[in-house]
Amino acid sequence: MRTDRILADSARRLEPEPPSDHEVPGMSRTRRVLFGTTTVAYAAIVAAVLGTSQLVRLDWQVMLFRPYKQWPQFHAFLDYFVVLGQRGPTAVMVAAWLSWRTWKQRSLRPLLVLGTALLLLNITVGAVKYGLGRLGPHYATTIGSAELFGGGDIFPSGHTANAVVTWGILAYLATTPRARRVLSVVSAVLSLAVGMTTIYLGTHWVSDVLSGWCAGLLVLLALPWCEPVIGRAEQWLLVKWAQLRSRWLPTPVTVSPIAARSGVIPPRGAADDAPLLQPVGAGAPARPTAATTATATARAAHHGLRGHTARHDRAAVPAPGNRRPPHAERPARPTGHRG
Repeated sequence: MRTDRILADSARRLEPEPPSDHEVPGMSRTRRVLFGTTTVAYAAIVAAVLGTSQLVRLDWQVMLFRPYKQWPQFHAFLDYFVVLGQRGPTAVMVAAWLSWRTWKQRSLRPLLVLGTALLLLNITVGAVKYGLGRLGPHYATTIGSAELFGGGDIFPSGHTANAVVTWGILAYLATTPRARRVLSVVSAVLSLAVGMTTIYLGTHWVSDVLSGWCAGLLVLLALPWCEPVIGRAEQWLLVKWAQLRSRWLPTPVTVSPIAARSGVIPPRGAADDAPLLQPVGAGAPARPTAATTATATARAAHHGLRGHTARHDRAAVPAPGNRRPPHAERPARPTGHRG
């Protein structure tokens, strides 16, 4: 395969295409109701923790029950299973899958949606974590206390909220209703299991997990409001990519099939050759300079041009038939009839 064909194929694959025509979820009435209900539940959990209510009492009862000691046979497995809620590993796995989706759909939206969701998650959950400063069950000091403002970062549960967001993104970006339903169930089961696992291991209070579910669900429900910004960011990135590609990648040369089979490359256009010629005086014909000659030689070597020798430089080829060289001293043969 010729070099110009390889460059043409590469440029065609890297050509930025318009965003995918897949349906973008909107802020429907059902989604608005769910968003409002989840917000109220989240606020109620925060208020219950701040007021040291029955929810805090439940936290201490479960913590003193120590589930990891009641069922120690599950500890080894659940210690690895909880990684499905850890931000680093889950973000890498989901980003790898969405990168393939980005290449297949020729759209940056899947990765941009993931990045937007993780950014919202870090801002909202991180603000509450460091604002309340709650200590975890392993670092609690006073029985019955909510352990707030102690310099901790346990409320809400980051593992639970991250599991809701990262696995819920797959359902949010699903392209068919059936896939959306299946992935919604899978993400809900995973986030529920991760939250319960943190309670079993004793790394989170029950109220931490409840608030983590609400915090992650709020991020997913709020994503349609971010879609216009995501669309503008995608267009801007595509324009920048097209500018970089046109600057660093050479322009592919289109060669006809006849020229490709014969090994002859058609001459380049006048627009390409004009900068190589230097005008000599007014009305004088353009003459190639040393730089012009060197550039033309390099171009010919790159395209595999073969020079043809002039006819007077070629070696003489003897005519077919008798190939014996003539003898100047040999007498001429008589042509008359012998007697």
